[in-house]
Amino acid sequence: MAKNVLILGAGTAGTMMANHLRRRLPEGWRLQVVDRSEQHHYQPGYLFLPFGIYSESDIVRDRRDFLPRGAEFICGEVDQIRPEAHRVTLKDGTELAYDILIAATGCRTAPEDTEGMLGAGWRDSVHDFYTFEGAKALREALAAWRGGKLVVHVAEMPIKCPVAPLEFAFLADTFFKERGLRGEVEITYVTPLSGAFTKPKAAKKLGHLLADKGISLVTDFAVERIDAEARKLVCYDGREVPFDLLVTTPVNMGDEAVRRSGLGDDLDFIATHKHTLQSLAHPDLFVIGDATNVPASKAGSVAHFEAETLTDNILRHIAGEPLLEDFDGHSNCFVESGDGKALLIDFNYEHEPHEGRFPFAFGPMKLLEESRLNHWGKLAFRWVYWNLLLRARPLPGISRHKKPPTA
Repeated sequence: MAKNVLILGAGTAGTMMANHLRRRLPEGWRLQVVDRSEQHHYQPGYLFLPFGIYSESDIVRDRRDFLPRGAEFICGEVDQIRPEAHRVTLKDGTELAYDILIAATGCRTAPEDTEGMLGAGWRDSVHDFYTFEGAKALREALAAWRGGKLVVHVAEMPIKCPVAPLEFAFLADTFFKERGLRGEVEITYVTPLSGAFTKPKAAKKLGHLLADKGISLVTDFAVERIDAEARKLVCYDGREVPFDLLVTTPVNMGDEAVRRSGLGDDLDFIATHKHTLQSLAHPDLFVIGDATNVPASKAGSVAHFEAETLTDNILRHIAGEPLLEDFDGHSNCFVESGDGKALLIDFNYEHEPHEGRFPFAFGPMKLLEESRLNHWGKLAFRWVYWNLLLRARPLPGISRHKKPPTA
């Protein structure tokens, strides 16, 4: 009887894992992939949709176009995961048995977690761009807005793609300059962090960019509630930040099925070994991408690097061999800084973002420095995503291992 690898989620991480494993699973193993939607979204494109840089057709495709032949795709929503029984139950009552389970269930926005966020101002004076519908609504709001106090806000960390709210602030600066409205717009960036970003070296660089663009920075802001009627953010320490248009990043949480199954932490992320990507509680459960609680960035590049380690470890698990403690938290990311430029950052668990060249020692891209080439690299990544990354094809010069910076 065939054994089964079951992947929950056909987003970036789940699709990559399906493509990796389809090529390498031993004979006698089959592969099933479950997702609630038949559409695959290029989520980095949500950043560009509000500014009219991308359209809906740029960021939506059919999932089946990227899953490998030989993998069975099941369109359905997961209700409960039962690791002790090696079973997953879908909302329609279907039960799926597995020998190895890969949770690639991602994360979701939880605007209901912040008092007042879903009040009368939602999708009127209060917007988000971390969802497809939110990004489209914000596009309409920005097109009609003629100035005032624009506040870009992060409710709590961790969030998917932690640089995206900063990028939004930088792109908003450019957007209003190009429309001749920058003098009418006061932009404020509000974060729960003590600086502009999670990594100190990058935070310093990005903080300078905010200042250079006339964007105010408010740090250590733990939002208690949003007063939509008075149009202000209220912090637990009593501070208030007024707004006319609020672009917020709601609390990010793991999939609700993780909570229903009792597998997650307070934010519904699954406890995962940060080097092997095996569940800390269940040896036949592996976790990848935004579903994990590992202290790495929740970004697509991390899932790309994780997928290489996880594929090796699943094959070792099948063979009864010790797992490799191989994943080092490697992440790299283009950071749009506005005015047709971007930075590129590269880091892992141990090493901060640093200056240098990428992907090779001789370039061509600069690390931690603005350039037009980095901006074009950011835009070109959409092609890389659809044609190489999702299909688990090699990216020359880009390794899962982060090399330490040279002196």
